[in-house]
Amino acid sequence: MVAGTSRGAPFGSALFFVLGGVLHIGTSLWSLPIAACIGGVISTYLVFLLARPREDGRASIVMLLLTGLAVNALFMSAIGFLSYIARDPQARSITFWSLGTLSGASRKAVEIVAVSTIAGTIIALRYAKQLNALMIGEEEATYLGVNVNRLKWIILSVNVVIVAVATAFTGVISFVGLVVPHILRMIGGADNRYLIVGSALTGATLLTLADLIARLCVRPAELPIGIVTSAVGVPVFIFLLRRRRYVF
Repeated sequence: MVAGTSRGAPFGSALFFVLGGVLHIGTSLWSLPIAACIGGVISTYLVFLLARPREDGRASIVMLLLTGLAVNALFMSAIGFLSYIARDPQARSITFWSLGTLSGASRKAVEIVAVSTIAGTIIALRYAKQLNALMIGEEEATYLGVNVNRLKWIILSVNVVIVAVATAFTGVISFVGLVVPHILRMIGGADNRYLIVGSALTGATLLTLADLIARLCVRPAELPIGIVTSAVGVPVFIFLLRRRRYVF
């Protein structure tokens, strides 16, 4: 996610890998996910706070994206430093987790991710019409009765919860959330009622296929799933950017 969640989460996990033993933090099912989730939440709200230059407290979409890129770079450098000072097993854990994997899935983890995703999707659907109005511009949406600043905070909070919880258990899996909505937009239009549900179902389907490829292509080893999604997602994203008839 460009807003910083997916880079704050690996920073939290890297801190846990490197400093967990020093600070005598016990290793359990929840230790790593909690550390990653906290990192994702902190990085995302840091982006939002830094991107509020206006007197009314609003942040433009462009400012959010640019600030997100800067914060992502900051957290990536911090992860690189932690990898540099880590011992070999710790550095390997940081690298593998940063590339994403579903190998650590458990029934409890699936239940937690399912609850946060379904609840977040239902809440987002309640604001789908307001999001449609926001697509024509912030001032125009305000004229239509949309509280733009409140809407941004609500959607950002929902997004943070969904992304942070999922990333906390799987690591960083790139390009699925970036490419899938734009493919669906080309196929069925920009109505957010369609995009929210369609993105969840299509993203889950493509992620399952990528996981199968990751498990089968280098058997008996397992390739980090983020490598597969990036290898496929980058060419698709470049193709979308170069289509003259398609506008993001």
